[in-house]
Amino acid sequence: MDNASTLARDPAIASGAETARLHDAFRALRDALALEIVGQAELIERLLIALLADGHLLVEGAPGLAKTSAVRALASRLEAEFARVQFTPDLLPADLTGTEVWRQQEGRFEFQPGPIFHPILLADEINRAPAKVQSALLEAMGERQVTVGRATYALPQLFLVMATQNPIEQEGTFPLPEAQLDRFLMHVRIGYPEAAAETEILRLARERARQTLKTAPAPVAKMPLADVFAARESVLDLHVAPSVERYLVEIVLASRDAARYDPALARRIAWGASPRGSIALERCARAHAWLAGRDFVTPDDVRAIAPEVLRHRILPSYEATAEGWDGDRLLGELLKKVPLP
Repeated sequence: MDNASTLARDPAIASGAETARLHDAFRALRDALALEIVGQAELIERLLIALLADGHLLVEGAPGLAKTSAVRALASRLEAEFARVQFTPDLLPADLTGTEVWRQQEGRFEFQPGPIFHPILLADEINRAPAKVQSALLEAMGERQVTVGRATYALPQLFLVMATQNPIEQEGTFPLPEAQLDRFLMHVRIGYPEAAAETEILRLARERARQTLKTAPAPVAKMPLADVFAARESVLDLHVAPSVERYLVEIVLASRDAARYDPALARRIAWGASPRGSIALERCARAHAWLAGRDFVTPDDVRAIAPEVLRHRILPSYEATAEGWDGDRLLGELLKKVPLP
């Protein structure tokens, strides 16, 4: 009996072979991105986790750290269109969502979709835009639809927003309210690359400059969106033991009621994570385990992804802020207090 006949007769073998193929495809995607975006391995992994967990990403970092290049490189390797919107104080919601245009010859209005209808969207410096524009984007992220006038338009099945924030300049910015920050699956902070990585960046920049002068860039292989959706299903099939699920939930519950572990810590937390945080933590832990090639989730997967998922969902009190505490430090203390399963 040949291999094709065996796969056709045994669904379990066929499913395992398909999962292995998807793992190989995502490993190849991660390796290709790592060659192009040097020194930002964590950002690349978080982008892939967001893709697998069907969520959105808020990335905070200084200018020049390849935030735009990373999401553009991801889009170039998927069968998906990409759009970039530079958020500015004079941006209007219609500049993002689109608007209705009057067609005089036809005697009717016609909707012209905005950049938000692209499957992969970069919202560059989201805190530069006023609240109305931020709300339009965040509502679309949550509802997966846009309403203009009396009509409602569905967004693409694949819809991933990566928003960026510049932590250096705060003058003329509109900080995102905490309730709207909760719309983001993860809040990722990135820093400067190491010396070896920066040397490699210089070499890569020279090579790209030479290629640009000589010839057009070679086309890259694109992953079909069907593979992305199949990988998402595979992620949801991962086994999560009851003890790991209880551990995950206990971390979130401890952020709301830290007094059970440390009364002093409880005074430093004004608000903890909502059930949306539990859902996000579970989805991201699954994606983290899947990218590692495992078919089960461990407590280490939960701990590895917890800072990005919960740092913007745990709000320090005024007292804690005055003492220099932030969401990262509070979460670090909680992870020390909550016992491992």
